Amino acid sequence: MDLEIKRLRSWMFDHALPLWATRGWDHVHGGPVEELALDGGLSDPGFKRVRVFCRQVYVFSHGCLLGWQPSITHAKAMYKAMVAHCWQGPDSGWAKLVTSDNQILDPTTDLYDNAFALFSLGWFYRVSPTPDVLDLMHQTVTLIDTKMRHPKLGFWHQIPVKGSRLQNPHMHTLEACLACFETTQDQIFARLAREIIGLFQSHFYDPTRGTLCEYFDDNLDRLAEEKGHWVEPGHQFEWAWILASAHKLLGIEVTDQVKGLIAFGEEKGVDRVSAATYNVILDDGRFVDAGSRTWPNTERLKAAVALYELTGADPVPVLRPTLQLLLNRYLAVEPIGGWLDAFDHAGQPIAKAMPTSTFYHLFLAFAEVLRVADRLEAH
Repeated sequence: MDLEIKRLRSWMFDHALPLWATRGWDHVHGGPVEELALDGGLSDPGFKRVRVFCRQVYVFSHGCLLGWQPSITHAKAMYKAMVAHCWQGPDSGWAKLVTSDNQILDPTTDLYDNAFALFSLGWFYRVSPTPDVLDLMHQTVTLIDTKMRHPKLGFWHQIPVKGSRLQNPHMHTLEACLACFETTQDQIFARLAREIIGLFQSHFYDPTRGTLCEYFDDNLDRLAEEKGHWVEPGHQFEWAWILASAHKLLGIEVTDQVKGLIAFGEEKGVDRVSAATYNVILDDGRFVDAGSRTWPNTERLKAAVALYELTGADPVPVLRPTLQLLLNRYLAVEPIGGWLDAFDHAGQPIAKAMPTSTFYHLFLAFAEVLRVADRLEAH
């Protein structure tokens, strides 16, 4: 069944965590670096996304829970930097961008970034259960529940509002609420999680096709233009895993939707030859972007684990080729622990730098594979 579990574990704990704890830390200004150069050297695009602070808090918190001893120090340092540089208070929440030296560059209250802040707090509280972390968790969820609430349905993707309404920030808010509920058992997180799953079932998901689209109008109906038909196979898989997590934590019946999302993703969203998951297709399967970044492939891993736990479906035919693709193509770089984040439709690398944000996707997916590896070996 060889899933290369030993190699996976070594990549995570012997290489990636140490690399990003050292080179991934901004030794001049504190907090994370936004990216590294492809050779692992310094690279400064002139800004840092707040979600990168949040994602690194998550990675080191989870690393700590999985037994990497130095992780707690790095999680605490990253949390401190996140609060010091990115928090704008309970009325504005978390900023969207800071400069390279950690001054607020874009103060937009963005649901995606606030969801990741909430997610990181839910994880960090597991390793550092202090009142300040819990307080920030509650201030963040209250901001989302009140200020970011749309008058008709769901939540604004950002304030001030700009552009179409989006499913993706809702998805990450659901993921964050589940992480916080698992940590605290506080019912506010369960309530919001149920609400967002309701939106998924009534608006985001088309059960006849098994598709989840990205762009919506004010009533959360799919846009009439072509963009309203865009499907990201990685999000099909990511929603499947998150819904399966909601089933475990809240007992919500989602089996049909999980199966539908994965079936469409597997049928239309994966290159049968390379096993790469495409970036963007249309809901009829035509290509918009047949290239493949790292993250859609990590979400395919998580979806296979979710389906296995929900229905007993054998995940190995998905896990084996996807892990080999990631380990032998995306992660086959020097220094080990880094990645080539993007390939075109012909499988040629097109990444210009090594984005720190990718680590969240890889670490969470690999941790999910490790979590079920013993059970799979026993079969």
